[in-house]
Amino acid sequence: MSKFLISFAEGAMKIPEEEIPGVVEAAHAVVEKARAADAWLLGGGLMHHELATVVHPDGTIAEGPDPERHSHLAGFGVVDVESLEDALEWAATFAAACRCVLEVREFVPEPDL
Repeated sequence: MSKFLISFAEGAMKIPEEEIPGVVEAAHAVVEKARAADAWLLGGGLMHHELATVVHPDGTIAEGPDPERHSHLAGFGVVDVESLEDALEWAATFAAACRCVLEVREFVPEPDL
């Protein structure tokens, strides 16, 4: 099995305010379907990037987003499936529910510990 990140950036969802509850309901339905298939590991929406805290390599902590970052993650899901094709099928289902473009990336395999 391989783990895949399915994500979208802030601004990807261009949905009228009154349609958001339906989109949330559709996305939750896909999560439940993925759970039932034992494919869902975790996921969710993220608070706005302006509420982020940055931790530097020297341990310094700064309130607010990383000024070097030009795009910000808005939400994600992690699935554990047999193949990229399976991950793309889940992503297509989520993209239809969320009405936005999603990016799919495989996690680097972990060494056996």
